[in-house]
Amino acid sequence: MTISDPTAPDTIVLIHGFWVTPRSWEEWISYYQAKGYRVLAPAYPGFEVEVEALRADPTPIENLTVHGVIDHLTEVIGGLERPPILMGHSAGGVFTQLMLDRGYGAVGVVMDSAPTEGVPVVPLSQLKSTFPVLRTVGRKKAAGFTFEQWHYAFCNTFTEERSRQLYERYHIPGSVRVLWGSALATLEPGHQDTYVNYDNDQRAPLLFISGSQDHLMPPSVQRSNAKHYKSNTVTEVVEFEGPHLLPSKDGWEEVADYALEWAVSHARVAG
Repeated sequence: MTISDPTAPDTIVLIHGFWVTPRSWEEWISYYQAKGYRVLAPAYPGFEVEVEALRADPTPIENLTVHGVIDHLTEVIGGLERPPILMGHSAGGVFTQLMLDRGYGAVGVVMDSAPTEGVPVVPLSQLKSTFPVLRTVGRKKAAGFTFEQWHYAFCNTFTEERSRQLYERYHIPGSVRVLWGSALATLEPGHQDTYVNYDNDQRAPLLFISGSQDHLMPPSVQRSNAKHYKSNTVTEVVEFEGPHLLPSKDGWEEVADYALEWAVSHARVAG
């Protein structure tokens, strides 16, 4: 299957996570474009401005909702001629799963994905990583990491110099309201914003990629999330050496190549 095949995906949609913006995909965008793909990296609603602007005025972060992100992704992906390859990192992994469950995308790849509803695995390192935000009182707020917290949660295998470089270039506050909603999704009655139908046989194939030393979303979270899927569709898990910010690790090209090759080989062709 090649891009020239009119039934094959010709577009890759990269979905960013919390505490960063589409800027975090900058190297992947140019890398996949050089391979001939159209690459889209849609921002969350209100996140279309630069990182520095969101730090100065986090109002769009405070107003963020899961439904708002899904509506925007639906508009972007639904307007494409061919179902694209969806790739999401961290919270972007949740949005990728939500979009696949809704019938969008020819195939999905999630990296260090946050869990969808019903995945109760909460490792100690995950609690330590998210506590600085979860302890914030009030849900309509935005809370960021200090550099030390960022280094532990995102870049624990990187040098301090590299971690600080990425912190200064990518880091923004995260939505306390959305994070609290995700954290309580398993405890509150009824289906919450991150609900997916784990029995959906119409869902496109899905690959979980986990960083072996990820503190924020450890491999146990990825494995548990994948095991929840009971449908007959392809669901696989693979692990690479690295921390949560896997797309920025030394040798990230290996991860990018594996993700693309898997996606192309498992993509559902357009009908």
